[in-house]
Amino acid sequence: MTDKLSLHVTIITGLSGAGKSLAVNTFEDAGYFCVDNMPPQMLPGMTDVFCLPGAKTGKVALVFDIRGREFFTEFDQAMEELDKRNIPHRIVFLEADEETLVARYQATRRTHPLDDSGSIVEGIRREQRLLASLRERADVVIDTSDLNVHELRRRIQDAVLAGELINRVLLSYVSFGYKYGLPTEADLVLDARFLPNPHWVESLRPLTGQDAPVSEYVLNRPEALGFLERISSLLKYLVPLYLQEGKTHVIVAVGCTGGRHRSVALTETLAGLMDMEPTVDVSIRHRDLGRQS
Repeated sequence: MTDKLSLHVTIITGLSGAGKSLAVNTFEDAGYFCVDNMPPQMLPGMTDVFCLPGAKTGKVALVFDIRGREFFTEFDQAMEELDKRNIPHRIVFLEADEETLVARYQATRRTHPLDDSGSIVEGIRREQRLLASLRERADVVIDTSDLNVHELRRRIQDAVLAGELINRVLLSYVSFGYKYGLPTEADLVLDARFLPNPHWVESLRPLTGQDAPVSEYVLNRPEALGFLERISSLLKYLVPLYLQEGKTHVIVAVGCTGGRHRSVALTETLAGLMDMEPTVDVSIRHRDLGRQS
């Protein structure tokens, strides 16, 4: 059970385009439960959920920003409710200078959420005025103007997380089918097409790599076992080096032709092998499992 004394809420807010999405990803990698763009009036109810018996985490990071529009006026009331309940909380405010924000919006070709007049600059200035009082009450203010994505992650680690990220790596395994394209977010891409394809076995074709007959077909081969042994050994070697460099989220993609058989079976097994490592958290996603062959 998570009680009110162990629950800690981090509010991530600031100017649009200043890097809140990257910030929330950084907190998520540190083991926080994260919610993006949540209406402030839902905050008390959210904290009640994390105080229920069986709640597995007391670390919560919530993004509030101007996208909430009319909801944003409820922010002060929500924070007062946290104070009444004696729930510890902090506000992290991200900002950047006007020139940088304009350049970012132009690069992404997105419109500013307050750009009602067709002027990005006017939208930025209006948002600065609306958020001025919130910036003043922030516990941490981070200027992202001169920071790239890696530098911003490190700044958040140093200024906010105080070492919470440096002791563990999240290994996210993704199975995929080459016929549907590479997963662009992958750090490592492994090709499983050297193994015989269960698709050509009539009884196995309608099944997936999560079914025992397919898993046995794929894994009961010396070349598959050799592959798993070498890859798990490589990852065990890399994890301390990733930690040393502050990289806490590594995406390992395993691909086969359709993303239903070989890649799924190998991904499930790899994840199980690495799940026993003391500095590793594991997640699995089968990107193309639901597609028709």
